[in-house]
Amino acid sequence: MKNTALTATHEALGAKMVPFAGYLMPVSYEGVNVEHETVRNNLGVFDVSHMGEFLIEGPKALDLIQKVCSNDASKLTVGRAQYSCMPNENGGVVDDLIIYRVKDEVFLLVVNASNIEKDWTHIEKYNQDIGAVMRNISEGYSLLAIQGPKAVEAMQSLSSVDLSAIKFYHFTVADFAGIDHVIISATGYTGSGGFEIYCKNEEVKQVWDKVLEAGADYGIKPIGLAARDTLRLEMGYCLYGNDIDETTSPIEAGLGWITKFTKKFVNSEALEKEKERGPENKLIAFELDERGIPRKDYDIVDSQGKKLGRVTSGTMSPSMAKGIGLGYVPSVFASPGSKIYIQIRKNRIPATVIKLPFYKA
Repeated sequence: MKNTALTATHEALGAKMVPFAGYLMPVSYEGVNVEHETVRNNLGVFDVSHMGEFLIEGPKALDLIQKVCSNDASKLTVGRAQYSCMPNENGGVVDDLIIYRVKDEVFLLVVNASNIEKDWTHIEKYNQDIGAVMRNISEGYSLLAIQGPKAVEAMQSLSSVDLSAIKFYHFTVADFAGIDHVIISATGYTGSGGFEIYCKNEEVKQVWDKVLEAGADYGIKPIGLAARDTLRLEMGYCLYGNDIDETTSPIEAGLGWITKFTKKFVNSEALEKEKERGPENKLIAFELDERGIPRKDYDIVDSQGKKLGRVTSGTMSPSMAKGIGLGYVPSVFASPGSKIYIQIRKNRIPATVIKLPFYKA
């Protein structure tokens, strides 16, 4: 098990530590519901330093990114970020990621921790004919997510830049918490606003301490990965390995909005045909009509008990106190308002397909 630069800090805070994507990570401190509500109402700080970071540089950097990623990175100006995915050759998804344009010919790709080696190999394969400069900097960098509606106000004293001026999916390289040249990015995985801070491993303890100090009067707390999961699910954000994987296409996963056919990319012709004819299955969001908690891999069935698909993510929503989930079903059952059932042990619990997000601030 690998450690992040803050593992000892989490242990000293009494965090429950679990193996996750090859790292020992804090899953909770006080409990998922308390931590979830802290982020929704105030602010919390997550250590997500297990994520991977690749630098793609040089005159051919954009060419490589355009080849392996589904979104159109040519639209990025310096200081902007973009959500994207890397399709595989068989209709599925290698990974989803965020692309940052740091300079004209320098891009930062932030990938999922469990996919670092796989992603690197995939990109490297296509780079053989392109010739961009690739650097895997994952081992040297840490990432903190400061999330919640009070993030801007609470963190402003830590930087000389106007944090309120950083628009959603924009970023700046500036001073923060006494450290020069960190990336301050208005991105996150919670739907409650805030920032993600990229800094070197040797700097992150100072940043962590100053973030907790600056946020003390605003109710800040350290938050674990369990609450990160319930927060992202309430927004309907896909989790790699659950809602998207090597077998699910970005079209059926509802990621057509980041799949731009104005350019050629890996498997783009097949994906474009799938979009034109419509996918056989779609990723849906649903709410249970009765009490119950849907869990990953529970069957989704019709009124007669015939299997339609499976739940890919599910939980009891802390914000709404009802069972919610995502899952794949045939497209004819995917319209908002459609009635489906979740097989929870011996019971078929009725559910309704809804339009995302579950949680609306």
